[in-house]
Amino acid sequence: MTTLALAARTPRSRALGILICVAALALSAQIAIPLPGTPVPLTFTPFVVVLAGLLLGPLDAAGAMVAYLVLGALGAPVFAPMGPPALARLLSPTGGYLLAYPLAAAVAGWLGAQRPMFAQRAVAALAGMLVIYAGGLAQLMIITGSLATAAVIGVLPFAAADFVKALVAGAVSGPRRDIQS
Repeated sequence: MTTLALAARTPRSRALGILICVAALALSAQIAIPLPGTPVPLTFTPFVVVLAGLLLGPLDAAGAMVAYLVLGALGAPVFAPMGPPALARLLSPTGGYLLAYPLAAAVAGWLGAQRPMFAQRAVAALAGMLVIYAGGLAQLMIITGSLATAAVIGVLPFAAADFVKALVAGAVSGPRRDIQS
């Protein structure tokens, strides 16, 4: 069983894996679909966050997420194209989700990296998604003043899609099987 995560552990390969995940996260954020009734767009970033955890392991994945957040806070165009720029994004309705990325990636990696069974990796990805939701809900609850409102605008529109994203992350992060001739 080999994953990108832990297949090659040289400092150079680890750094490359982190850079690839930061780039993938920045690219995935650019596909942002606004949904009616919520200030939070639908993106593929949660998929990349949990997949990074499963592939890189908890520490490198969390490091990739921190690098992404620093780049975005400094004004690099890595966040979704809608919403306030730079550091202000972390204080916006989407800020709680973003700030949860390092912990979500670490949780997914800690629970699922190098696990041989799909179910283990899928549960790890779902746990990472729950961490993202917890961060988003916390910030939305502060902004709206209501847990119910925060859940209606910050969880319900995304739950089914994020469930599927977690399952796909669990599937594509599986052990590599060598092809025999």
